[in-house]
Amino acid sequence: MKSAEIRRSFLEYFQARGHEIRPSSSLVPASDPTLLFTNAGMVQFKGAFLGMEKLSFDRAVTSQKCVRAGGKHNDLEEVGRTARHHTFFEMLGNFSFGDYFKREAIAYGWEFLTGEMGLEPDRLFVTVHYTDDEAAALWTEVAGVSPDRIYRLGDKDNFWQMADTGPCGPCSEVHYDLRPAAEWGTVPRTEEFERRGEAGEFLELWNLVFMQFDRDEAGVQTPLPAPSIDTGLGLERLAAVMQGVDSNYHTDLFVPLLERVAEVVGRPYAAAGENGVSYRVLADHARAVAFLLGDGVFPSNEGRGYVLRRILRRGVRHAWLLGRREPTLTEVVGAVIDEMSEAYPDLAAQRESVLANSLREEKRFLATVDGGMERLERVAPALAAGTSARPVIPGADVFQLYDTFGFPVDLTRIVAEERGYDLDMEGFEKALEEQRARSRGARFSDKLGVTVERRVTVDQAEAWAKVPEAPAEAFVGYDSLEGQTTVIGYRAGVNSQSDLVVQHRPFYLEAGGQVSDRGRIFGAGWSMEVEEIVHDGNHIVLRGRPTGDFPGEAVLGTTVTAQVDPTHRRDTERNHTATHLLHAALRSVLGGHVRQRGSLVAPDRLRFDFAHTAPMTDTELDDVGAMVVEGIWASHPVRTSIRPYAEAVEAGAMALFGEKYGDEVRIVEIPDVSMELCGGTHVRHTGEIGPFVITSESGVAAGVRRIEALTGRVAFDHLAGYKRRIGELAGTMKAQPANVERRVNELLAEKAALEALVDDLQRQDGGGAEILAEAECDVSGTRLTYRGVRIRARGARDARNWGDRFRESGGIGVAVVAAEMPGDKHVLFAFATDSAIAAGVRADAVVREVAAAVGGRGGGRPHMAQAGVADPEGIVAAVRRGAEVVGNLAGK
Repeated sequence: MKSAEIRRSFLEYFQARGHEIRPSSSLVPASDPTLLFTNAGMVQFKGAFLGMEKLSFDRAVTSQKCVRAGGKHNDLEEVGRTARHHTFFEMLGNFSFGDYFKREAIAYGWEFLTGEMGLEPDRLFVTVHYTDDEAAALWTEVAGVSPDRIYRLGDKDNFWQMADTGPCGPCSEVHYDLRPAAEWGTVPRTEEFERRGEAGEFLELWNLVFMQFDRDEAGVQTPLPAPSIDTGLGLERLAAVMQGVDSNYHTDLFVPLLERVAEVVGRPYAAAGENGVSYRVLADHARAVAFLLGDGVFPSNEGRGYVLRRILRRGVRHAWLLGRREPTLTEVVGAVIDEMSEAYPDLAAQRESVLANSLREEKRFLATVDGGMERLERVAPALAAGTSARPVIPGADVFQLYDTFGFPVDLTRIVAEERGYDLDMEGFEKALEEQRARSRGARFSDKLGVTVERRVTVDQAEAWAKVPEAPAEAFVGYDSLEGQTTVIGYRAGVNSQSDLVVQHRPFYLEAGGQVSDRGRIFGAGWSMEVEEIVHDGNHIVLRGRPTGDFPGEAVLGTTVTAQVDPTHRRDTERNHTATHLLHAALRSVLGGHVRQRGSLVAPDRLRFDFAHTAPMTDTELDDVGAMVVEGIWASHPVRTSIRPYAEAVEAGAMALFGEKYGDEVRIVEIPDVSMELCGGTHVRHTGEIGPFVITSESGVAAGVRRIEALTGRVAFDHLAGYKRRIGELAGTMKAQPANVERRVNELLAEKAALEALVDDLQRQDGGGAEILAEAECDVSGTRLTYRGVRIRARGARDARNWGDRFRESGGIGVAVVAAEMPGDKHVLFAFATDSAIAAGVRADAVVREVAAAVGGRGGGRPHMAQAGVADPEGIVAAVRRGAEVVGNLAGK
């Protein structure tokens, strides 16, 4: 049975039993900073399991994209060396949220495996928690599993918890017998089952978690009022069983990828040996790279981007081990998209962007490898012989190649062996451990005070007081900014604050980038400015400090008037609708790969982050701005509607990165321009937006750009300010405003002519240099000259010009220049001629030694280097000491 058929059968089996098929969530967990990546099917339902989110269904089934390659679940180094480890995988799962429990979960699991999949019951074994008599009995009663095939294990294998506190419970695993056929049907003792399971002879297929307790900080477990079910069945593992192969890599999920690797490399795949490992690494890592890039993760030096970079570079490294010196992994990424596009059409839609970003990072790392090779070639000839006849590359150099140049150690070893060198691995490990110790120290302070879950936004002095059997809260702010409503919840807060919950709420709660509303609540003889609107898990809370004759808890059940600040709301709506026009314009100008990656919609500005790899050109920015303005001038109607999620996406509505959606979604449509899933508030016609001005475009992360813009009255004030400043500038230049640009260009031309004249004068008198030291030394019969000077410089350019003249003057020489810059700034420069470098004296080495005498640090290239100066008083002595430095370097 093909993997696609297994996936479809699983979803349809549980759908037929009342489960809602939910789409896979993004690999980037929505609103969960505690996770790098989605690593299990339950992640998208975490809020429901914690009691913080109410779903419209109580049964669900998913095929979830997962990545485990960093943090607690770090399988990266095992990938390619075992039959089961992967960075990217799919987890099939069925879930119950307070509906069915152990009996049904066990019955469904057994029926699917033995009925739908046709697995032989005699090859299935079950584990339960050693205290879970109920589950053990149900496996026998419901599934007919004999007690001797049910193993009772401890917390390590059969108890699940989300965190140190919160929902937890025992779990039960179904294992498949992979022993030799002669042993099928025999039942091993517990110790043998565990030992042979670790050896891979019993394969864990399915984990059924029985979420039945709430653990407090003291470790006390209290039964949950509504126990839940969370299960996970690995698609890759089940596919291997159903297809009768001994490795996940030999299933139809991976074989086409291995074939693509073989095609690119030019050699067929062989499972055994290190080459087989490299083939499997490329196949696995290409899947992770494709889906992570498709979900908006871009290579960077921190967080998720750093993990992606490690995965991608590990793939490139294994291609290098296979003899490839050109981009290879991206070829396999393309094959992943081909194979998975039917199951994940969103990945196919991102094909161009995914391949472009993968290729860019792959080329960048290959250039890094080339740089590391150059460094290694420079280090190797200078090696002194080790204790054996073979030279030894010092551990410090190996570590520098690894840490500074990103050059993998195994590549260093291969290149060294080719040239007859050994590596000082003990020295390398010591340097690596020192770096890890520094990193641990740097991270320690970051971990202090981190809150994993924040169920209540601030400490409260009192518990909630509520109206008995109060009706559900409802947001009415789409249609009205003011109206009467009933107070259905009250809580006395800290610092004279009070929290109110009202039945009909016109105030918008911050979501989707749009900030919360402001406003007031008016009661009989009292009022309250709404200072904050928060979601505490069960209620939307209006928080503020009441004034007047506030009745306290007696406010419950009273009628009040809720009034949204109309100016704040309307200005915010202008910016929100403008972000939709901006998104559409960016996709039109830059391409369909552009996707929103974040936003801020406030009354005074908008900020829009989007997926794009390069800075926008002035022309592109002008084109985008013009398209937005055209959309405003056209005064398109802005229409909203409610539809089922699947129907909305099929109609072309764009779902945004990092957002979670329910069964029914709200569509905001600007006809012929934009259609997005959006819960925010908007203007009625785009013409209400008014002026629109882009104020900046910048990069905020690898592959993510940011545009900031203004609309309405704020944009008008911004433009008026520009007009005023242009007028003031024109007055200063004694020119008309229309002629300011021409006058600036004239002044720049005059400045350039004067600078050229100064350069000529400096060239004629030696640059106005004050000679501080001159010396000569003998290097193998060759005279090496040293000159130390001090100059007054307008900037680094003057010092470099002096150095260029020195190096072009002929001879063998080194010079150190002490440059006095504007603002009482002092900088040291060193210059070396080609002949001096050949004699072993480099500018970067000279400047480091000289600068050390004045508390400075610096570096550069062999011909030219520079350093800062912390102690200007000692600069003359330091420059004069340069002659000694040059002599010492030349004598080595």
